[in-house]
Amino acid sequence: MAIYESDHTKFMREWMAKHPEELEEQKKGRALWWDKPQTLETQGEYDAAKVPAKAYPYSTEG
Repeated sequence: MAIYESDHTKFMREWMAKHPEELEEQKKGRALWWDKPQTLETQGEYDAAKVPAKAYPYSTEG
């Protein structure tokens, strides 16, 4: 059984194979948004800022 691979994924694999220099640009772009160092202090701030979710978020009652 073959595993499905989208046309976009195939294109990106071929493109990256033809342009290996773009790997560094890809890493820089990813670092802008995703690869951020985490500290216990920051994680504590995130945890303290959480708001409890409703049991049923679509409820119109209180």
